[in-house]
Amino acid sequence: MKGLCNMMIFGLLFLLFFWGGLIAFAIWLVKSLFASSQRFSRTSPDRELNASKILDQRYARGEITREQYELMKLDIH
Repeated sequence: MKGLCNMMIFGLLFLLFFWGGLIAFAIWLVKSLFASSQRFSRTSPDRELNASKILDQRYARGEITREQYELMKLDIH
């Protein structure tokens, strides 16, 4: 009878760890998916600013003409 009780406790603990781990994994997965979507939305304006700065620098160095600069500026915005 004592062996049966020990097996039941082991089974209960196994189930608790299994379901706890599964739930923890699901929570981690959902958090990581939402975190990655927020990362992409936060970097979009930064990329636009960087492209605008790069374009300004290229124009200032004389690498592109005024017409090219204006066309590229319209493409960025």
